[in-house]
Amino acid sequence: MTKNFLKSRTLVQILAGLSMSLALTTAASAASEGGPAIGPQNWSFGGVRGHFDRAQLQRGFQVYKEVCSTCHGVKHLSFRNLAEKGGPEFPEDGVKTLAATYKITDGPNDQGKMFKRPGRLSDPIPNPFDNEPQARSANNGALPPDFSLIAKARSAEHDKPFYMVPWSVLKDVFISGGYQEGGADYIYALMTGYQDMPKDMKGSDGKEMKLSDGMYFNMVYPGHQIAMPSPLTDGVVKYSDGTPAKVANYARDVTAFLAWAADPKLEERKRMGLMVMLYLLITSVLLYLAKRRVWSGVPH
Repeated sequence: MTKNFLKSRTLVQILAGLSMSLALTTAASAASEGGPAIGPQNWSFGGVRGHFDRAQLQRGFQVYKEVCSTCHGVKHLSFRNLAEKGGPEFPEDGVKTLAATYKITDGPNDQGKMFKRPGRLSDPIPNPFDNEPQARSANNGALPPDFSLIAKARSAEHDKPFYMVPWSVLKDVFISGGYQEGGADYIYALMTGYQDMPKDMKGSDGKEMKLSDGMYFNMVYPGHQIAMPSPLTDGVVKYSDGTPAKVANYARDVTAFLAWAADPKLEERKRMGLMVMLYLLITSVLLYLAKRRVWSGVPH
């Protein structure tokens, strides 16, 4: 019975391994056929000991506010988050002043009517549109996605041969400390991927590619046609800290801000993870020594 059980378990393990290999191969083939080729970036918040650059987050919020917020909301962020530890850490008085520049619908009052009031720290950062039809009407029918969780909702497929996929998975888990920045890589690549369409560009059907009305060419976006025009140009945002006003810097800074918006407890989570791993390591050593002591008098 034991031998049959071991044989069955071995068969299950083999089938599981084949299934995983097939899944990885399929994913790699799909990426090579239509997925965007996006290279990993070096982010300060990457890796086991990753952390956010406060100055970069502040610049990123500036880019979001002056450029992105005209179309995209961040409904899961409140004004107070901008002053909390682990984020941009703006001065609280400055955030209060910023919040007061917004008019928030509140109520009903004693007369049963809704009214407008200045924003407070506890208020969510308002969406640029009141509802979905209004958003679509202002954007040629397209619905701008909310940016609160966009860095977690997106990812990057790396175009590699299928036989390299297992190595990439192992590298991401054990060498890179668990690579989780695919969404940030994608956003940065998208922001810097706008360009004039090459004359010899071919579509998925092998024929010459033509842009549809109201669409823009982006080298990274799947299908290369995107409804959003390029939001960034050199000089569109003036940095006060001397950082060059270039598209690459804008894209990197706003991407870092969106990565924080999607995971505001990243630093706390990673610190806790290291403490837990250290605790488990010490506990394992103590348990091993205890086991040696308890069983030292038992003859082998």
